[in-house]
Amino acid sequence: MAQVMGNVIVGQSGGPTAVINSSLAGVYKTARDRGARKVFGMLHGIQGLLEERVADLSKHIRSDLDIDLLKRTPSSFLGSCRYKLPEIKDNQEIYDKIFAILDKLEIEYFFYIGGNDSMDTIKKLSDYAILNGSRIRFMGVPKTIDNDLAVTDHTPGFGSAAKYIASITKEVIRDGLVYDQQNVTLLEIMGRNAGWLTGAAALAKGEDCEGPDMMFLPELIFDVEKFMNQVAEIHKVKKSVVIAISEGVKVADGRYVCELTDNIDFVDAFGHRQLTGTARYLAEKISKEVPGCKTRAIEFNSLQRCASHIVGRVDITEAYQVGGAAVKAAFEGETGKMIILKRVSDDPYLCVTDIYDVHKIANVEKKVPREWINEEGNYVTQAFINYVRPLIQAELTPMMVDGLPRHLRLDDISYGG
Repeated sequence: MAQVMGNVIVGQSGGPTAVINSSLAGVYKTARDRGARKVFGMLHGIQGLLEERVADLSKHIRSDLDIDLLKRTPSSFLGSCRYKLPEIKDNQEIYDKIFAILDKLEIEYFFYIGGNDSMDTIKKLSDYAILNGSRIRFMGVPKTIDNDLAVTDHTPGFGSAAKYIASITKEVIRDGLVYDQQNVTLLEIMGRNAGWLTGAAALAKGEDCEGPDMMFLPELIFDVEKFMNQVAEIHKVKKSVVIAISEGVKVADGRYVCELTDNIDFVDAFGHRQLTGTARYLAEKISKEVPGCKTRAIEFNSLQRCASHIVGRVDITEAYQVGGAAVKAAFEGETGKMIILKRVSDDPYLCVTDIYDVHKIANVEKKVPREWINEEGNYVTQAFINYVRPLIQAELTPMMVDGLPRHLRLDDISYGG
């Protein structure tokens, strides 16, 4: 194996997952095994890099035990950001600054672990490198619980989030059966434009559980009055109703359901509005219009992306593999690419890594196919379930210390600035 002369830098961007640090471990371990002199970590992604906030990871990941702990540590070990790079033609100065910092660190290989917006960053940086004759190679490492990256069969992070959602859905369904009383529980699940996570609640259905009664994904227009009628119909045959709903469902005029009563003020750098309150709005509406019906709104919120105590072994293994595959591809000359997962078989489940042009992935959202949602629009089909179920298989037990999971911390680094 040829000796790699330059240094490596890796960053994490966007919302974290329960396995994003397994990809970081894959990048770090593979880069060191293949001869990288130093592996730097960007603190808070590209935004931190612009402030020259980097760490030599060899000082913080000192052993194989640290690597195993890192794999099991939720959230983003290096810190994250939601920073949108401008178009090159609009602000070349910021690119000049980034590349000057990378040259100062003697970087030859740049890895960014993230979702759609992060792949946009890889696209722009690799384009600038080509335009200016830079030797630096740029590779994207896929990550998102939303599972909305194009081309790849699925994204690391999604499987563990789906496992958490299905598990909690089963428990909530059992809880709703405790009292002999009419009740409705609404589960608000992440998903701005794609309903992959909400659909995962259907995995709760099995021999010991009826599964949720309905689910609503943002791929289809949400009709509030039709929804109320459907709830009333279900209540004619059962007292306890559990409904999964995406935070991003919209009514016919384009408004999010959560906007029907509340104003949403926070907007991030990519123009994404903070969504919350969909389940709460519908629970209050049911409570007002159905006398004697107890309602509850449960927002899974950040729990679905940080629950590393129920991480899937398939997911954490694939997260590590895509990190390593990115390093291998870059060291062999690839740039402007993202690692993808290609499913070879459902039964037995088999998936392999490949590389794909990031220009055909960035800013393209993969949504749940219409044929994977039932005709009524309030549940997913068996094809959807068959697609997701292999991704939640097996477990990786946390390393427990004093009764709680042990995590790896980035010691002596100030995340705040």
